[in-house]
Amino acid sequence: MSGYRRPTSSALDCVLSSFQMTNETVNIWTHFLPTWYFLWRLLALAGGPGFRAEPYHWPLLVFLLPACLYPFASCCAHTFSSMSPRARHICYFLDYGALSLYSLGCAFPYAAYSMPASWLHGPLHQFFVPSAALNSFLCTGLSCYSRFLELESPGLSKVLRTAAFTYPFLFDNLPLFYRLGLCWGRGHSCGQEALSTSHGYHLFCALLTGFLFASHLPERLAPGRFDYIGHSHQLFHICAVLGTHFQLEAVLADMGSRRAWLATQEATLGLVGTVATLALVVAGNVLIIAAFTVTLFRAPSTCPLLQGGPLEGGSQAKQQ
Repeated sequence: MSGYRRPTSSALDCVLSSFQMTNETVNIWTHFLPTWYFLWRLLALAGGPGFRAEPYHWPLLVFLLPACLYPFASCCAHTFSSMSPRARHICYFLDYGALSLYSLGCAFPYAAYSMPASWLHGPLHQFFVPSAALNSFLCTGLSCYSRFLELESPGLSKVLRTAAFTYPFLFDNLPLFYRLGLCWGRGHSCGQEALSTSHGYHLFCALLTGFLFASHLPERLAPGRFDYIGHSHQLFHICAVLGTHFQLEAVLADMGSRRAWLATQEATLGLVGTVATLALVVAGNVLIIAAFTVTLFRAPSTCPLLQGGPLEGGSQAKQQ
């Protein structure tokens, strides 16, 4: 209801606004600060003795790269989205692309360290990472397309965007859901299939993240009261970052507890396959984002998509 920035801000104005109290300020900082936390974790792990030289650790490093990228891309999107309607859409195209890469990044350590014993070298294990790569294209395409429906069909736009990120999450976590089902009610008798406490915290944070994104609580119960602090998108950011933190801890737990057992198994994807998959997915996502960006620039300036949301005119008046 309030706290909006001018919809034609300069880049410098956008940066300076992160030090002023607007309805985006907390959104910016709740992902800017975690970027440095995950970067610190990446450098600390990668700088360990022999860590990078050991192929067993490479899937973890692949996971940490997009874990650093997605909060930074989100921070940039929230910072520069008020430059113009086109800039806003492009910012969030890039944000969605980073989240898609993160969904792929999750698949690498899950395939390497978290697969149930009965799935090893089976069809799902063999095609787990390639399927996650295809999912990332679907995620980017659907989420970017959903922005073109925001004004005409806001309900459908919300459904498509929610589905774009829910489906890759459900797919990536299939190994955990299966292990959870195997161990339900069995206590400590699961052996290498047992999930760590961090897995539980990660799944809980992910569930809470999705709920906040879809429900718009608490601001829908008291419009205007949470404009600056406490609205659902800020809580969504915090839960997402906490989920990634616990996911990292869970991956480290699986790496340690299952290493001796996994040492007897053959790796499914070597260094060449990992680099090739990452390069292909990055290139594919860049092309998808470029296609939507070209469509955006070809749209006439009278297109409703480029006129801003219904609150933007009022927000400019309030700022003035």
